[in-house]
Amino acid sequence: MKLIRNLAAAASGVAAMLGGAAANAMDEITVAYFLEWPMPFEYAKVNGTYDEALGITVNWRAFDTGTAMSAAMASGDVHIAVSQGIPPFVVATSAGQDLQIIDVAVSYSDNDNCVVATRHEIDAESADELAGMKVGVPIGTAAHYGFLKQMEHFGVDVASLEVVDMAPADSAAALAQGSLDMACGWGGALRRMVEHGNVLLTGADKEELGIQVFDVTSSPAEFVAAEPDLVAAFLAVTAEANAMWNSGENTAEMLPVIAQDAGMSEESASATISTFVFPSIEEQLSEKWLGGGTQNFLKEVADFFVANNEIPSSRETYEGAVNASGLMSAAQ
Repeated sequence: MKLIRNLAAAASGVAAMLGGAAANAMDEITVAYFLEWPMPFEYAKVNGTYDEALGITVNWRAFDTGTAMSAAMASGDVHIAVSQGIPPFVVATSAGQDLQIIDVAVSYSDNDNCVVATRHEIDAESADELAGMKVGVPIGTAAHYGFLKQMEHFGVDVASLEVVDMAPADSAAALAQGSLDMACGWGGALRRMVEHGNVLLTGADKEELGIQVFDVTSSPAEFVAAEPDLVAAFLAVTAEANAMWNSGENTAEMLPVIAQDAGMSEESASATISTFVFPSIEEQLSEKWLGGGTQNFLKEVADFFVANNEIPSSRETYEGAVNASGLMSAAQ
């Protein structure tokens, strides 16, 4: 298959660029990712391109939330987390965990939201009627941040709600069963939620309010410092897969593989990934993202969480929580 050959060529090129195997000190690494979250990297994952480019075995482990990813990196069980949300990253780093953002994985303002059960007939004009209702929210995630910002916008006191910490898949099931009044989540779970309810704000509405929704690839700072070539090789393969998808020329070949790996039907995967934006390396290194914009946004999110008593304190600066060196090496 032509595309597989292209990825294989890319992997060989990365290895050659880095002088052979990317990291001889390690025999294998473990990478975290989400099911029902279709992304181009999964095509390279399935075809073994990462293993070839890094020169080691890459083990993949699925998670339900970004907070669980942070815990796994803290324990040393995971070396890299793909598509971790900004809020869980902020919660972890504000608490002292030494994690670093190494690239921008995906931007998706339309694919992370809260859904109100249809039976309540509540919309943006009647959001004050939410008081007293039961809400399923994955605490410490992008969905949690978006939920808090939306409630602030509508003037709904979060203390007036019964907020239950639930993974999106569980919230979607509970909303369908009628045991939740509102649920917040992303990806496939969000698609199931909207079958039984409606959103209060669209992605465009949220962006107008300054609610950015994007995920990053993160890693323990110690690992990034110890294995710079391995990190660069990993990011180079990801960037190549993104470029192939972004070209629009490889959809027919990539989508079935991505959908199967994400545990979704092709139809659902296509509907989900169509709302995603995968920035190029050049875009990621710009001022909007890792050139300063992301660092500033981390501080904004942290301070918002402090103001809402979600975390005790924020860092003075999050400059050290972003490390673009691997991405810059991958661009060479």
